[in-house]
Amino acid sequence: MSARDFLDRIEPHFTTGGKFEKYYGLYEMVDTFLYTPSDVTRGKTHVRDGNDLKRTMTFVVVATFFCILMAMYNTGYQANLAMEAMGLEKANSWRSIPMMLFGYNPMNPLSNFVHGALYFLPIYIVTLAVGGVWEVLFATVRGHEVNEGFLVSSMLYTLIMPPDMPLWQVALGISFGIVIGKEVFGGTGKNFLNPALTGRAFLYFAYPASISGDSVWVGVDGYTMATPLGLAAQGGVNAVHEGGYGWFQSFMGFMPGCLGETSTLAIMIGAAFLLYTRVASYRIMAGVLIGMIATSLLFNVIGSDSNPMFAFPWYWHLTVGGFAFGMVYMATDPVSAAMTNTGRWIFGFLVGMMTVLIRVVNPAFPEGIMLAILFSNMFAPIIDYFVVQANIRRRIKRHV
Repeated sequence: MSARDFLDRIEPHFTTGGKFEKYYGLYEMVDTFLYTPSDVTRGKTHVRDGNDLKRTMTFVVVATFFCILMAMYNTGYQANLAMEAMGLEKANSWRSIPMMLFGYNPMNPLSNFVHGALYFLPIYIVTLAVGGVWEVLFATVRGHEVNEGFLVSSMLYTLIMPPDMPLWQVALGISFGIVIGKEVFGGTGKNFLNPALTGRAFLYFAYPASISGDSVWVGVDGYTMATPLGLAAQGGVNAVHEGGYGWFQSFMGFMPGCLGETSTLAIMIGAAFLLYTRVASYRIMAGVLIGMIATSLLFNVIGSDSNPMFAFPWYWHLTVGGFAFGMVYMATDPVSAAMTNTGRWIFGFLVGMMTVLIRVVNPAFPEGIMLAILFSNMFAPIIDYFVVQANIRRRIKRHV
């Protein structure tokens, strides 16, 4: 019996009058995840294409594929390097049991990948399980379909977590992001804040010691190491070079950082896929990049004798911290970003400008993309409003 036949056989139990009627959302979630619904509208009724929301969400998850691979490899690589530097022969946790088969050699790609996966997978499983429970709970109470948007939020949220994040805090963060950042406003399509970033912002302010500082970026207890962005906040680009980081290394992503944010190369591959499938807006990405370059060049010209971040080049802003990840996967959220074409340019520019502004003038918080996107999310409806009003006035003048 094929999966299609099995789903068709049990469907009457979940439809109106069936004994599992109230759980139709669960059935629909599995059915439409495996198969494209037969009632998807085709032809010229759509403005752009016949792709449904679930497939769009799936494309975003697929676009994170190389970030996931790099998250696993680099996390294990950094952990194995730290263990070698500390002279540790095995991990002091449950991870030592599966790692008995692969060892801890940083020159062994399989060891790096498996060791990193043992940090990545627990965070993702907790995020997926807790986020999924909230999604199903709200969908069941409201009598709505379970939307696959939580798959995107869960994956993005996992990729912006430090590898050493306690799992109970991971669960609290995704709960806050899903419930307060999305469901209280009506669910998918009605939230004005990015749920994954909302969850991360909650953790940053509630448990700052677990999501900032030098001890959270490498998953080995007792080992501390600053990220290039953390070094830049202390001494500018000179401190980054003295810390042993080159720009190409930063571009490739072999450095401490959040799980999926370190490799600009992997993020660019995902960006190419999102642009090819037209899931993400090139206007927003370009606006963020232009805003970042323009603002960083302005600070370079102004200069400062006391703040080395004024001289930090734009091409370093691109590759350190979470800028590239936020530009590609977070700022382009079609729900919380601006929706008009002109508004998307303005929205993107605002994100890029705010990111550099926070990084440069607030050394206590070197990462700025998270707050910049959340701040811009709040202004997105206003941006769209003025863009639409300007268009109305222009059309009225044209026909007077």
